[in-house]
Amino acid sequence: MFNKKILSDMEFKHKSVIVRCDFNVPIDEKGNVTDEKRIIAAMPTVKYLMEKEAKVILLSHLGRPKGKYDKTFSLAPVAKSMEKILGAKVSFIESERVVDNSVKQKVLSAEYGDVLLLENTRFREEEKHNGALFAEELASLGEIFVNDAFGTAHREHSSNAGIASLLPSCVGLLVEKELEIMGKAMSDAERPFTAILGGSKVSDKIGVIKNLALKVDYILIGGGMMFTFLKALGKEIGKSIVEEEQIETAKSIIDYCKEIGVVIILPKDVVVADSFNNEANFHTVKVENIPSNMMGLDIGDEAVGEFADVILKSKTVLWNGPMGVFEMDNFAKGTFGVAKALAESAATTIIGGGDSASAIHKFGLENKMSHISTGGGASLKLFEGGKLPGIECISEKGEL
Repeated sequence: MFNKKILSDMEFKHKSVIVRCDFNVPIDEKGNVTDEKRIIAAMPTVKYLMEKEAKVILLSHLGRPKGKYDKTFSLAPVAKSMEKILGAKVSFIESERVVDNSVKQKVLSAEYGDVLLLENTRFREEEKHNGALFAEELASLGEIFVNDAFGTAHREHSSNAGIASLLPSCVGLLVEKELEIMGKAMSDAERPFTAILGGSKVSDKIGVIKNLALKVDYILIGGGMMFTFLKALGKEIGKSIVEEEQIETAKSIIDYCKEIGVVIILPKDVVVADSFNNEANFHTVKVENIPSNMMGLDIGDEAVGEFADVILKSKTVLWNGPMGVFEMDNFAKGTFGVAKALAESAATTIIGGGDSASAIHKFGLENKMSHISTGGGASLKLFEGGKLPGIECISEKGEL
């Protein structure tokens, strides 16, 4: 589905290989990784390179240390977690500068087959600006670059695009899988093809909706963004979240979909509450009857049923964004209903990272989905039809 070099296109034996991973994981106050999914997802590529007798030099960012050293954001806990998952030693190389002479010396003296992890790339301010000097310092550590961080593929940083401009490069197994599955959905999906879109803002999803409208048969809209669409249809929405400046856009999207024969389905009922918290008074109303003093925080049972009917007759389903405030148990029912329908569906189900992936995890349904993306922002960019700088820079097949 794409023409970028993959692991099997390269020769790694006795080579120093820099691998950009996405180890941006939650760490508790005791320094323990509390969710290892992203580390586990990167291990197939690491194991592949170890078996090929490469020296494996891992890079990642963690959190937002604002371009300076901050021990709170150190990757040391990731090394500890990775050793346990990998069942092999992972040498963590500390440095406030990420790369310095001591780091270079340690990388140089490591054996082939060893795994090394450098410090948080965002300890350097240049990282986010794709600073040439930092990219050169990183690239000097290896002979081949592997990008296996789909979560940062929509960014142009020193540790992805910068290094790839200086070394022969390819994508890792995780990125290859992401591009194959989502690339197929965007270019050659089995129909009926349904997109489920949620989250709070229409403005975040305008490009996505417009691009998907050209590819899908159904668009199901929930989450906070549904109220901007409902208002565009002349409904009263009480105190629900709304983007006033996007009402005309929402109206034009509805008209456009009608014109090209794409079915947009908005909820027929919503769960309303008198305040934004789990202890609020709440009940379900038809969308025509939202009280002026209440706000919508979830889709209702009728909406869940209608969405489930469409999901169950679809062959491909793409989901990005929760149906309500799923972090609060009283307003998680709509998101759970959609997740359950996806779990019961025979369709290819693709979850576009971010909050949708968190919801699937919360409900324990990961194993029931065809694919859960590791990158919310990168997925959105793909769904918009946009380019991913972290992938664009990778060597093409056939290049020397």
